Amino acid sequence: MIAFPTVNKRALLKAILATLQAEMQSYVRAAKSARAEATDPQSRAENKYDTRGLEASYLAAGQVRQVMELESAIAAFEALAVRKFTAGEGEGIGLGALVELKQNGAPMLYFIGPAAGGTEVQVGKREVLVITPQSPLGGQLQGHRAGDQFELVIGGAKRRAEVLRVE
Repeated sequence: MIAFPTVNKRALLKAILATLQAEMQSYVRAAKSARAEATDPQSRAENKYDTRGLEASYLAAGQVRQVMELESAIAAFEALAVRKFTAGEGEGIGLGALVELKQNGAPMLYFIGPAAGGTEVQVGKREVLVITPQSPLGGQLQGHRAGDQFELVIGGAKRRAEVLRVE
């Protein structure tokens, strides 16, 4: 088995939080811009078929919802960051676990997070993908331990997987 460098969980959480905060700031700017466009006098409807202002207000509302979701995700990761990580040898996969999983011969690193599934961060030379326990992969990983070999079902396709490490 090839030994891969470990990833510091504190550094990982800092990278996730930085990514989420940058994404949130981007949505805040976009929401402000869309709101300004929606309330601009030039966006006033010229006839009943002119919906520019209405479309801009819908866009602003959607971006505000994204900001609220990101704020919630950030709060969840901040709460996770103050937790003491005590994953012992042989402990099962759960929330806050960093999992090295080998699928189709390739090792991948996953962090089981409370939110923001799909977020990718670089920590050192390793790329880590955040998944949630509610995701198809995250749900199937729950409770497995380092050394477990099992069959994953993703998108209807079955593939062999091995848990190389749980931290």
